[in-house]
Amino acid sequence: MKMPVPPLTLEDFNLETAERRLCVEALGLAGNIVGAAHLLGITRHALKRRIIKLEIRWSRSAKDPEPSE
Repeated sequence: MKMPVPPLTLEDFNLETAERRLCVEALGLAGNIVGAAHLLGITRHALKRRIIKLEIRWSRSAKDPEPSE
């Protein structure tokens, strides 16, 4: 069963910002890395690499991921 996905509007065409936003939104919607990776169509390992690369603060107990600034 597919989850309904809310529309996502990007403020600009910055690829890194878009990637960060998609990862944060997927993590928040799914609530876990495996579910978020499934929403994004990537493996959980690929999502973990992006979380580290984009410095997204995410823990197993976190409900809402926060991008590091």
